Order: sequence, then structure tokens, then C-alpha cells
Amino acid sequence: MNGLSPEQNQHPLKKTALKAALVHPQGRFARVEVVVSSGSTNSDLAAGAANVDEYWPSLSVLIADAQPAGKGRMGRSWEVPPGAAMISSVFLRPGEDLGPGHGVAFAPTGYGWLSILAGVALCTVLRSVTGVPAELKWPNDVVVKGRKVAGILAQLVPATPGAQGSRGAQPGTGVVPGTGVVVGAGVNVSLDSADLPTERATSLLLESASTLDRNLLLPAYLNKFAALYLDFVAVGGDAQRPLGGVQDQSVLELAQGCMSTLGQEVRAELPGGTMLHGTATALDADGSLVLRDASGALHAVSAGDVIHLRRTGPGGTVNYA
Repeated sequence: MNGLSPEQNQHPLKKTALKAALVHPQGRFARVEVVVSSGSTNSDLAAGAANVDEYWPSLSVLIADAQPAGKGRMGRSWEVPPGAAMISSVFLRPGEDLGPGHGVAFAPTGYGWLSILAGVALCTVLRSVTGVPAELKWPNDVVVKGRKVAGILAQLVPATPGAQGSRGAQPGTGVVPGTGVVVGAGVNVSLDSADLPTERATSLLLESASTLDRNLLLPAYLNKFAALYLDFVAVGGDAQRPLGGVQDQSVLELAQGCMSTLGQEVRAELPGGTMLHGTATALDADGSLVLRDASGALHAVSAGDVIHLRRTGPGGTVNYA
């Protein structure tokens, strides 16, 4: 991948301004680190959070200007030159964020919603700040007119031995209450068509965004995500329960409002190579995508790639996203 021209990279990251915008009193974050380059912000943050000799509290964020060895879903690589993208990973520990005696316990099913919640935050901010009509493609891609502008990846960080709530998995879930989550997001900002990995990708530059300034976009997205996350924790990670306040909608409703996948004919490529065709009808309580196949049977898809399809004639389909 080629480096950016000076015209494309007009907004270098400003560490001091970013930290001021993200920590109290302006933001919700406990720790903010901005680095020149990270092989993978998700991997680096997950390793730091799992290290008992480092202090990465919940609502910590790692921001990188470049990412030469990033990872996307299904183990795909994602290489980003300096100045080209918004690259950030957030560390969360949902089971502990309200503290003892506050709110309700965070539901194990809530963990599966955190990447979708980040997608909701990102779509909301891209629409309001840049004017780009971003939509969420299940499970965690952000697309513009069917082309991918951003990807989101969440991974669990095992509970630190001896930490509050790390005594064992909740029955039937495999999720230890003290478990952390790293949620990474990468947004194509200043890449032109020659630098994009596929013709099904796009960037804010190509979509004529009203601003490409990452010093504005990163705090807008991250603070929106943090606010939604804290509201989600307050309702115990229940995606069907209204968040209250100005939202007055559940996470499920917010996701459905952003998601382009619902109502589409899709092909789900499941782990192990199984293919499933059907119409995406809804999101399940745990964030799974519900498909109705040709016989009318319903299937809940919890993992895999989903390809949107478009009819070209009787019985024929072509991919478009």
C-alpha cells in the first residue's frame, strides 16, 4: 500500500488535544494513549490489559496513526499507512463498571452486543459529523452505499487472577464476570481508490465527507461509544431494555435503526464452510442475525460472513456488498 500524499494527510493526530477531549471532564475515558504506530491496536491493548504489571482500567483507549499488521474478522489483515485512517481500540470490563451495589449484573449475552454498539456509535457520528450516509452491516462492518468504510472487531481479555468478579464462569455461559473486552475500530479516512484493498471498499474521502479531521472524528465516535456503553451497563447488558435518558430506545432498536442487512436477501458463510441463504428478518436477543430460508424456517446466525444479495432474474443472484 502506498503512502499518502501531503494533500491527503492534512490532519495529523494531535495527542494533547485528543487526550483532553477524551478524559474527564470532556470525555468518559480513564486512560488515553496515542502512538505513532501499532502492529495491531487490539492485540497491543489486549496484551497490556492482561498484564498484571500494567494499569489499563476499563474505558481505556489506544489510538494509532498507522497500523502495519492489523487484523480484521476471520483473521484477515488490514494494513494502514500513517494518516490514512481512524484506528482505535477500547478496553472495557462490563462486569465491574458500575461498582459494588450499583445497577444490575451485566448479562453474558451483553458481551456479544459490544461490537454492534460500537457500530451504532460510529454510524451515528459519521452521519451527523461528516454527512456520509453510513449504515451497519451485520455483524460489525460500516458501509456506505454497500461499500465498506469501516470494520469493528471485538475480542475477550481473560479475567486477571484474583481480580474482583474473577472467581469463575457464570453457569452455562463460559464468560467469567471479570472478563474484559477490547473493541477495535478502523475507518478508512483519506485513502483513494488505488489504496483500497478491494473495489467493495470506500473511504470518507471518496464519499465526499464534510470533514476528514481525525482530531474531530475520533473524540466524537469514542465519546459516543463510551456514553452508549455506560448506559448499556446500567441496564445490565440487556439489549431489549430501553437505555433511558435522551436515548429512550434499547440497543436492539438502535442497531435495527442503523442496520442495512435487515430485510435483505443474504448468504451467510458460516464457520466450517456451511452456506445458508435466506432473508434477514431480525436481530435476536443475543445479537444473532435471524434468517428465514426458502422453506420459511428460521435460523439464528451468531458468527460468520454475511453477503448481501440482489436479484438479477428468476432464481439468479449477484453480490453487491
